[in-house]
Amino acid sequence: MPVTLRLRHCLPMASSAADTAASPAVREGDLLRVPSPEQVERTRLAEFTRFAEARTGRSFPDYADLWSWSTTELEEFWQAVWDFFGVRSSAPHTTVLESREMPGARWFPGARLNFAEHVLAQERPGQPALLAVGETTPLREVRWEEFTRQVRAVATHLRDRGVRPGDRVVAYLPNVPEAVVAMVAAASVGAVWASCSPDFGARGALDRLGQLEPTVLVAADGYRYGGRDFDRRGEVAELVAGLPRLREVVRVPVLGLEAPGTSWDDVLAGPPVPAAEFVCEQVPFDHPLWVLFSSGTTGLPKAIVHGHGGILLEQLKLQAFHLDLRAGDRAFFFTTTGWMMWNFCVSMLLQGTVPVLYDGNPSHPDVDVLWRTAQDSRARLFGASPTFVELMQKAGVVPRERFDLSALEIVMPAGSPVSPAVTKWFYDAVGSDLWIATGSGGTDCCTGFVGGVPTLPVRAGEIQARSLGVAAESWDDAGNPVVGRVGELVITAPMPSMPLFFWGDADGSRYRASYFETFPGVWRHGDFFEVNERGGCFVRGRSDAVLNRQGVRIGTAEIYRVVEDDPAVLGALVVDLSRPGGSSMPLFVSLAPGAELDEELAGRLRRRLREEYTPRHVPDAIVAVRAIPLTRSGKKMEIPVRRLLLGADPSLVADPDAMADPTALDDFVEYARTQRDHPLR
Repeated sequence: MPVTLRLRHCLPMASSAADTAASPAVREGDLLRVPSPEQVERTRLAEFTRFAEARTGRSFPDYADLWSWSTTELEEFWQAVWDFFGVRSSAPHTTVLESREMPGARWFPGARLNFAEHVLAQERPGQPALLAVGETTPLREVRWEEFTRQVRAVATHLRDRGVRPGDRVVAYLPNVPEAVVAMVAAASVGAVWASCSPDFGARGALDRLGQLEPTVLVAADGYRYGGRDFDRRGEVAELVAGLPRLREVVRVPVLGLEAPGTSWDDVLAGPPVPAAEFVCEQVPFDHPLWVLFSSGTTGLPKAIVHGHGGILLEQLKLQAFHLDLRAGDRAFFFTTTGWMMWNFCVSMLLQGTVPVLYDGNPSHPDVDVLWRTAQDSRARLFGASPTFVELMQKAGVVPRERFDLSALEIVMPAGSPVSPAVTKWFYDAVGSDLWIATGSGGTDCCTGFVGGVPTLPVRAGEIQARSLGVAAESWDDAGNPVVGRVGELVITAPMPSMPLFFWGDADGSRYRASYFETFPGVWRHGDFFEVNERGGCFVRGRSDAVLNRQGVRIGTAEIYRVVEDDPAVLGALVVDLSRPGGSSMPLFVSLAPGAELDEELAGRLRRRLREEYTPRHVPDAIVAVRAIPLTRSGKKMEIPVRRLLLGADPSLVADPDAMADPTALDDFVEYARTQRDHPLR
């Protein structure tokens, strides 16, 4: 039976950045920038290299030598990072690393410290701690003395309400200063933080926050997006009903609506707590700091627990050595509180870098509003996704012609594979001497595995190198390292910010299955990865079934829970077809007898996905097929379908003998052919 395409119900798929690039002739690996000796000399990476040489007696003539040392002499490297940044610890560690076994490596046993203490130590009276702007609110400063006052007030309120180390404080907030204050306050008392952006429906938020059985919920009355106000008091009420162990709801009046709970202003109005009297709870190095939510293909989203010490060290290293940030720099990366990049932005405070928070639609009221924010904030670093670049190209925006970007030195593309044309566009349209610090990593470790190196050249479509302390390799299916061709991204040595555990995974079985099942003792991340002979890196997309929508990872199970709940749908399968320069996410549905994929059904599915989860859960196309391909054990064949739609030979993607119905792939073969002949653009 031929595939049924309802094109009028399909959102258009993204076009390739290469189609609209300012310089279509650019090729992968073309040299675009070489830093001058003066630029190299003043980087924080060069400063650390000199520090490491002096203390070890070793010589690191180039970055490759430094990286090799950092991934083989783990104890020596991470102790050097600790000392370089002057990490504060109220009790000494007995060793750097007890064992290199993965999973199970234990870092800096004996040390007692606090992530928030390192933030508060950066206070510079009269200077901004952070900047914030929204669709209807102008750019404003939150100065350090006000920021730290609020943190102490919120932390004291939490303690007065009985919040103790290990209790969970969760948030349903947009990207506003109150979210940052609440996170640092929670960390200061040893509570475990987790946040979810209010564009999630109540069900999606409960799937995440409900796992943690939180004590306190900090929630907004609503949010603004695209010129509209969205009242979320109903969703907050559903959250409260679904979180039976809550002791308190703190309401943040983003829209100024009346709502139950303790008001944020009342929390801040408590008796002032002098800085000299405020004490951050001293916790072990591996005490839980926050929970980030990723997703597998079955069950609830994975609740990934990270520790105070691991995040502290990893974020200091990442931001100083791979982004060259320092105290007083302003850095702007568009994100929401539901993405790990928000935690990355909060971590800028660890060394006094000033995060710029933007709350709202990144293309409202104008498509270039983020560049205006970069200009007005005098940002030195600007984070952008390749999808955002495509939007700029289509709109004909040339930022350097519209804005004063003289403070901008670093651009960090992240969120999906970056094409050569996207890299070149920044030089053509933004600035001729920018450092394009392309990065790729994961929510799982809350850092980059590969990324920018300020002392190396920039090449089109190429990530500069593997990050310090990250023993990343490309392995073939047999577990052999490969160079110059695509394999699986693996990490062969432990990192301090690897997850402590998954919440609710008492025996660690889900954790082990997520990363260590394919290659025992070696972290398999789930990305197609390539390293060339000069150490340049390429992430070629996902090698598993997790969806990547504008950098946010989404589990297919979330989509199936909504779509397959509809009486017209028998089964569903969704895949992410991310490629350098463009991506699409088609949803395939098999229908109940008598049902038709008409405008009403397509609209209903999209509406429910948007309302119960987020707009990112809405597919780019909905396609009716006769049957969903299943294995004999009943598992959906997401990875074979994805490989097929990315161009693999149909005879090689699946063993017919392992399928419940070998003919179920026929409609997908036809769909792949129609896309080659008549792509949905």
